[in-house]
Amino acid sequence: MTGSYVPESEPEPVSAVSDRLPAFPWDKLTPYKATAAAHPDGIVDLSVGTPVDPVPELIQKALVAAADSPGYPTVWGTPELRDAITGWVQRRLGAREVTHRHVLPIVGSKELVAWLPTQLGLGPGDRVAYPRLAYPTYEVGARLARADHEAYDDPTELDPEGLKLLWLNSPSNPTGKVLSKEELTRIVAWARSHGILLFSDECYLELGWEADPVSVLHPDVNGGSYDGIVAVHSLSKRSNLAGYRAAFLAGDPAVLGPLLEIRKHGGMMTSAPTQAAVIAALGDDDHVRVQRERYVSRRELLREALVTHGFRIEHSEASLYLWATRGESCWDTVDHLAKRGILVAPGDFYGPAGAQFVRVALTATDERVAAAVRRL
Repeated sequence: MTGSYVPESEPEPVSAVSDRLPAFPWDKLTPYKATAAAHPDGIVDLSVGTPVDPVPELIQKALVAAADSPGYPTVWGTPELRDAITGWVQRRLGAREVTHRHVLPIVGSKELVAWLPTQLGLGPGDRVAYPRLAYPTYEVGARLARADHEAYDDPTELDPEGLKLLWLNSPSNPTGKVLSKEELTRIVAWARSHGILLFSDECYLELGWEADPVSVLHPDVNGGSYDGIVAVHSLSKRSNLAGYRAAFLAGDPAVLGPLLEIRKHGGMMTSAPTQAAVIAALGDDDHVRVQRERYVSRRELLREALVTHGFRIEHSEASLYLWATRGESCWDTVDHLAKRGILVAPGDFYGPAGAQFVRVALTATDERVAAAVRRL
């Protein structure tokens, strides 16, 4: 019929999408959340690492001052934003000779993790590898690209054949484990020797408690060259900007240049007010120190309460989580705590190796943390 549209092919059915992706894990927590919420003093939700403290005032002011931004922002960001990112990378990570070509703003780090294999052109027959205990989106990204994927304990023991993308995550989500400078140096050298692109998720790097996390961009790790390596950084945790969707990449220009072009075509641009907020956030270290002090206090209280209650804490030397176990099924532990009004994340969300652990987030107010401590 004239004027009617007949698609060339039917849209992919929901069942086919489900076959490509794992089940969304957080849905399984719903009944336990209901149990915890029924506590007379209310729920203490330690299951999700979302910031609860205020956005620092100087960042809010920068956002408001840029609110009158009627035009489209650029994907690469303003020169001032790139100056702020390169300055922070040099000052905080110890990187050298970093130019605008070495950095790329992104719309929060999760979208990058989920879509990177697709944007790199990976597909069937290409392999993506990530830690055995890991943020689930590494696997999701490989599945979206229909690439092969596998988890590792030590990446240098992987078969390099067909391995196109290697994810590191230090400090780790969920375990808080930190890779030493020596370990990072060994892994970077191995990846380079096999021509494997290495992306290092370093979103918790400024939240080290019992260890001092090091970036793959540090010259002691990479020998002064950024060839084949890219670091991922986020302002969600260090500046309480999860709601702003503010993050960036830094590393090999030969990787970031093509990604920039792809992201231009996809319209993947950080809003102009957010860009202004990021400039303010990266230029100020005081608010990061204040936020760290909040987390240190909460961490000490929760750690002591959990250990006294019979938990063992493993790793957890950095990041926003305590990786805890009672030597039982993680779901039994989730149930045990939910009956006390405390909601935590089961360890098997992050891989089968977490089956006897739970992840306890530090991202609750002081009042709610105190309530959890009383209940434990």
